[in-house]
Amino acid sequence: MPVYDSIGQSYSKFRLPDPRIVDSLVNLLQLEPGSSIADIGAGTGNYSRAIANRGYFLYAVEPSSVMREQASEHPQVQWITGYAENILLATSSVDAVISILATHHFSNLEKAVREMNRIAKTGAIVFLTFDPRVTKKLWIGDYFPVYREYDFRVFPPLSDVVALIQANTQRTVEVSPLMLPHDLIDMFAAAGWRRPEIYLNPGVRSGISALALADVSVVKRGVSLLEEDLNNGRWDAKYGEIRKMTEIDAGYRFLCARVR
Repeated sequence: MPVYDSIGQSYSKFRLPDPRIVDSLVNLLQLEPGSSIADIGAGTGNYSRAIANRGYFLYAVEPSSVMREQASEHPQVQWITGYAENILLATSSVDAVISILATHHFSNLEKAVREMNRIAKTGAIVFLTFDPRVTKKLWIGDYFPVYREYDFRVFPPLSDVVALIQANTQRTVEVSPLMLPHDLIDMFAAAGWRRPEIYLNPGVRSGISALALADVSVVKRGVSLLEEDLNNGRWDAKYGEIRKMTEIDAGYRFLCARVR
């Protein structure tokens, strides 16, 4: 069963497409309006719709019925039920491919990458992914140790992912950071780096797989401690300097694989 069949019920309320991420994706894709793009692991189609609004046609590929049922219809988005390892699209049928914070849910990343390469013509294959090893530890892990444990378990080192993509696509991979703004509207794991209050919201936590899949009692302890520290000023005393920052490198990276 797809993981988000069990934890994705309120995903669409808190995982909204951030326009700055959409801008970065469009800039990396370098496509003419009207081009076709496959969004692999599309979830509720939040980014599929946002990119379609820029004038592209999207194939939203998603295995979870819970996620697909939350999708809003869009005339330039066609839904396809399926997994990244077996994409039900013809060879060389799309101009480009994207996969946004989804690769850690793939059962076989190597096979998924080969499938993305198979369906793409000569346009880019763009991933947004994460590596906890390339940045300093965020305060979130102090309250939710499972957050760090999960990330190190499901996200392989970035260098390994780049090597895997290049070996299975014969493409060159360009790596660029996604600097997280303080007012990000897509509430993925580190989105609240300057807004600790958001992690008190169970709806937000349900859209963060590291917390949604963790032992409930462990997460509850972290929430209680965070709430206590916010109320008594301990959080601000220890981490308050971060509130002066407007953006941060939290370890998120765009990987853009282009034909050599």
